Amino acid sequence: MTADALVYHPTVSHYLRFVATTVGRDKLLRTLQYFSRFYAWYLFRTNSPPRLIAPFEAIKKQFALTRKTLRLGKNVEHFKAAASAMDDTKSKDEFLRYCAVGRQFGYAMYLTLDMATYIDTAGIWKVESAKRLQKEAYRAWLVGLMFNAIAGVYTLWGLREREAGVDKADGEGVVESKKIERERAATNLQLISDLCDLTIPSSALGYVNLDDGIVGLAGTVSSLIGVWGTWKKTA
Repeated sequence: MTADALVYHPTVSHYLRFVATTVGRDKLLRTLQYFSRFYAWYLFRTNSPPRLIAPFEAIKKQFALTRKTLRLGKNVEHFKAAASAMDDTKSKDEFLRYCAVGRQFGYAMYLTLDMATYIDTAGIWKVESAKRLQKEAYRAWLVGLMFNAIAGVYTLWGLREREAGVDKADGEGVVESKKIERERAATNLQLISDLCDLTIPSSALGYVNLDDGIVGLAGTVSSLIGVWGTWKKTA
């Protein structure tokens, strides 16, 4: 009976739906990858022996390659999303529409260039331009993240303007106020995720001087936010 209760528990069913999605598996792997990056740095800084550091270095590298494999072909999804955003003439806010186009096109170019380096990273075939292509991929990702972060800040400003015009003494005003609070919470969470992610390409391109500890922690935080978001979507 106990075994049946565990097997048929709603949380188990929810977990199975979560891991059945490519996004869910990617977010879990990403969390482990960036936590390993942080922890390997921490062990190195505390003068731990190489045999303790090696497993986390391996997780970092192998999970990064696994995630790169899972991303193959995903660029088409973002090119389509960019085209859809561009054609969305019904959008209520032109600024957010163009931010969406910039974000999706940036992600699409990042995934395209990242895909071009796969055979080199996987050790299948040596590509002389792999390092240059990976740098360009990071630049494209940085652009996409910046568009998303700018859209987030703009959205928060818009929500503040909407809230100022709400009469909370009125029943409809109370409903609208709660709606604004939910939208603000979701936007803040996404903005935190974007700001954390910005440390990764910025550091890789040498725009900011951040060690693996900071980048690893930032990547872990944004990954956990992604895990939480995907978990809620599969509820």
